[in-house]
Amino acid sequence: MRLRATFLALLLTATAPLTAAAETLLVMIEEAGCPWCARWNAEIAPIYPKTPEGQAAPLQRIDIHASTPEGMEFDQPFAFTPTFVLMVDGTEAARIEGYPGEDFFWSMLEQMLTEAGIDPTG
Repeated sequence: MRLRATFLALLLTATAPLTAAAETLLVMIEEAGCPWCARWNAEIAPIYPKTPEGQAAPLQRIDIHASTPEGMEFDQPFAFTPTFVLMVDGTEAARIEGYPGEDFFWSMLEQMLTEAGIDPTG
């Protein structure tokens, strides 16, 4: 019985890193004067951190003209603002270029999270 408990403890310890939560962020690439950024800020920004999606992927803003923050790898340069990039452990998992409006934004974000294996509800 003791051998079984020891084996179970070792198994759980060995698999712990595999079940650890990945650092997930939603990076918003923006710039001053962008009307679509302003629209997103008016429609989504006030509620985003209160939603399950906002809890699963907290928002980080980056100016399009700024250098890439250390520890982040993007698949390609940015051409549009806003651009929303789902980052998992510092690597780009998916992106939305432009702001498609409130309804489409939420459904596209949900799809990005799902495809990245992130369940915002739990």
